[in-house]
Amino acid sequence: MTVRAVQIIAGADVIAYHSARHGRSIARSIAAEHLRADHIEEALIYPVTTESTDHPGGYRGALDEFYEAAAARLAVHLDAGRTVAVISEGDPLFYGSYQHMHKRLAHRYPTEVIPGVTSVSAAAARLGKPLAEADEVLTILPGTLPEEELTARLSSTDTAVVMKLGRTFPTVRRAMERSGRLPEAHYVERATMTGERTEKLADIDAETVPYFSVSVVPSRIADLPPSTGTSTEMATAMGTGTGTSTGTVTADEPSGPGEVVVVGTGPAGPLWLTPESRGALAAAEDLVGYTTYLDRVPPRPGQRRHASDNKVESERAELALDLARRGRKVAVVSGGDPGIFAMATAVLEVACQAPYRDIPVRVLPGVTAANAAAARAGAPLGHDYAVISLSDRLKPWEVIAERLHAAAGADLALALYNPGSRSRTWQVGKARELLLEHRAPDTPVILARDIGGPEESVRTVHLADLDPHQVDMRTLLIVGSSQTQAVRRDDGTQVVWTPRRYPEG
Repeated sequence: MTVRAVQIIAGADVIAYHSARHGRSIARSIAAEHLRADHIEEALIYPVTTESTDHPGGYRGALDEFYEAAAARLAVHLDAGRTVAVISEGDPLFYGSYQHMHKRLAHRYPTEVIPGVTSVSAAAARLGKPLAEADEVLTILPGTLPEEELTARLSSTDTAVVMKLGRTFPTVRRAMERSGRLPEAHYVERATMTGERTEKLADIDAETVPYFSVSVVPSRIADLPPSTGTSTEMATAMGTGTGTSTGTVTADEPSGPGEVVVVGTGPAGPLWLTPESRGALAAAEDLVGYTTYLDRVPPRPGQRRHASDNKVESERAELALDLARRGRKVAVVSGGDPGIFAMATAVLEVACQAPYRDIPVRVLPGVTAANAAAARAGAPLGHDYAVISLSDRLKPWEVIAERLHAAAGADLALALYNPGSRSRTWQVGKARELLLEHRAPDTPVILARDIGGPEESVRTVHLADLDPHQVDMRTLLIVGSSQTQAVRRDDGTQVVWTPRRYPEG
């Protein structure tokens, strides 16, 4: 208890506290040595705790009615000029029952809220482990959330505390396991009180877990080995990239399989990063990728980063798999969705060769540029569409032209990746000529550049007016079908959409 809390209790006329129907109050037991014989005690006994109720308003209705009645009881004392101290375990406004009294009384009577030590802080202290360090993000979750929601939030955060276990424990444990956090998770029961228990969460029997327990996934930084700094092992191994090297890849004997996870960062960065991908990036010991994409991932203590340019995909994949053979947890960082014109194919191609066939490889989905660009414009991909890369670096232009003919002839909307670069300046013009053989000159074409980035721009032009000089490698083109509409709305914005219903033949 804080010094101020003791002072308030000493000066109060009435001591109020919540309890279940058994009448035992944890808050009262904590404050018992400070209570006087002349204190008026108001035990605010819940009509229900976790059991069901036949109240016409259900569980919430029963509690709302109780809080109204409890507030009215305290108001009688306040109207009589008595000072009322409502004692609450932990902090009164942190998942505390007092908050319901506060909402009903604080606007009517002078009120002071005394902050307290939360179970979160007490649990971390009892474990002797930091909750969060440096730039780590701490997430506090109620165990009553659905399992999918718990899993997503546990996957995406650095450190976490899950409250309100008890009957939710099996769900919380499954969410910990699904998110990959179970090995890090600790269990703390009745922190700082009689009957305190701390163990690894994985070792806890669900039948023994009371409501007053929490699960703590503490700081990862605390358990990291001394920082290895930023590595450019990739650059040394292949003679590319920039920076100073921390060593070269050697043919070490495998120390047990690690893992390679191929992660897509979305078109621009954290706003479109899925919780699963965010968690994989945080858990990785090594990050491998094109420098531009690695720069989207915040540096973390203890992580090594292996950067390269964008023309060495196979070598990048081999490095990642070599690191995994040495027992490392590796994230290969890709833009957009890693399976769409990105790194997943390169990693899997190498992973299917000896000596990498036994290395676990996972591919995590991401938001791809076509989806992001379409959302910015409206819904131009609302019906059937094709995705085609205009780059002829890895396939001949004749194949590209044949596919454009086929997709345009089938009246599919088109998402065109890699339309141009400094060394490829004629492909967009050729594609426009070819598409005009199948599409009307006023077919909407969306030029989406740097979507999600600082230089984002989205413009819509007619197919006949498409200027190749306005297209670069950071631009994605979406070409409408014969049914695609470009409509100027009353607020001045233009939306492009393709109806889901296609005219009957």
